[in-house]
Amino acid sequence: MKTSVANMVQVNTDPGITAAGTGLDEVEWNILGHTYWMKSEGEACFCFETLDPPGTFVPPHIHPTQDEFIYVLEGRFDLYLDGQHHQANAGDLVRMPMGIPHGYYNLTDKPTRGLFWVSPARRLRELFDNLHNLGDPEEVVRQSALREVQFLKPEEMAFDPLSLKG
Repeated sequence: MKTSVANMVQVNTDPGITAAGTGLDEVEWNILGHTYWMKSEGEACFCFETLDPPGTFVPPHIHPTQDEFIYVLEGRFDLYLDGQHHQANAGDLVRMPMGIPHGYYNLTDKPTRGLFWVSPARRLRELFDNLHNLGDPEEVVRQSALREVQFLKPEEMAFDPLSLKG
């Protein structure tokens, strides 16, 4: 483990830059129409960039052991956040505390890009490795549950965000 000279705090990520549209160590995942690029990983934090084509979404789910954040780089996300509808545009930061149901949707006709991170990292890298190129949504839900991500059932949702598209 490295030590930062300025404050003598142990760090477990490597210093450096991961360019836009690329992944650290060339790690890229394709998950149900989304492209994810790993930006940084360590015990305390896991960060990834997304490219979300029109019509793609991640339905409401809960991270019981992680806080999650989205910094919207371009476009707009429609969000399911604690049972309410929100919209986040380029430059906005979305805060999704652990235990709070959340999901994100690109209901526009243009791609959306975001920078996501979770803290602590827990098993999200392992989950993405297992979801890469997996085309069966039911298997995505099963694999996610094994790695501390629990999707809501339709009857547990306050509303269906897909009904907002129109």
